[in-house]
Amino acid sequence: MERFKAEQRAARRSGGKMPEDPGPPPTGFALLPWLLMGMGAFSNLLQGKTANPWIGGLGLFTFNSLYIYVTFRAFVKEAREARSTKVALALMGLVTCALALGYGGSWLYFFPLLGLATGAVLRGPRLGQIGLGLTALAAVVSFVRAGWDAVNVAYGTFLSTMVTAAILSLSEAVRELRAAREELARRAVEKERLRFSRDLHDLLGHTLSVIVVKSEAARRLAPRDLDAALTQITDIESVGRQALTEIREAVTGYREGSLTTELDRARSALSAASVDPVVRQSGAPLTPQNEALLGWVVREAVTNVVRHSGATRCE
Repeated sequence: MERFKAEQRAARRSGGKMPEDPGPPPTGFALLPWLLMGMGAFSNLLQGKTANPWIGGLGLFTFNSLYIYVTFRAFVKEAREARSTKVALALMGLVTCALALGYGGSWLYFFPLLGLATGAVLRGPRLGQIGLGLTALAAVVSFVRAGWDAVNVAYGTFLSTMVTAAILSLSEAVRELRAAREELARRAVEKERLRFSRDLHDLLGHTLSVIVVKSEAARRLAPRDLDAALTQITDIESVGRQALTEIREAVTGYREGSLTTELDRARSALSAASVDPVVRQSGAPLTPQNEALLGWVVREAVTNVVRHSGATRCE
């Protein structure tokens, strides 16, 4: 939910499309209302229409407890795949068979509930095999207890198993896709942050070094050659304006590196630092990507020469 609110704030600032509220993830509460299918058996118990009511009551309590345990664990992947969940589902199957064979009638409708729990827990190819086996078991037990009139219980068992599995699998796929999208968005933000940090470091490091060198040159020249000092000051203004333009471009992400431009700036910066620049150009034209890369190399190299080397010639 916090991620969704952050996405909404970002969309408002950018004027983009507002993200849809994903809502809370489903839980076992979504499957609890289906327990009402067992109200017929519960009503028979209360009215004394069930033989051995204590056994029937214990069986009903056991089935409901296992159903609640299994369905709530079905919505957490680690819990769903745990052995204890599979054991509870198997016990639920045994209790269902015992109650359906022992009492028949409305107790047969525990088979669709068993199918629902099975569809909530199982995934993959095994689901189809177990679902068909469970459907066949429901058909046989229903036929034994109530004849052909109760075979629709098998149909309900098959539907509850497959439809539940399909809906929950789709829900999980949507959640995984949303998580993947959020991860991609997070990585894109990190990538943009790194790009901006790198560009800002390169621009400010190089530009400030040039400004410092030209300021020192202007200070040295001012007492004996005012025109030359003014030229250096003009260069400082030009470098500052260019830096402002490049910083704006870096912020918007449209700054393109140019090797020719960086070489021209390198000549100017090295000359201002009393370093003799020697530039030789040869070979075929470079691609924009290679130009940007080599321009960055030239900028960093010149910055280091001006700051740290004390050299008189740079080639």
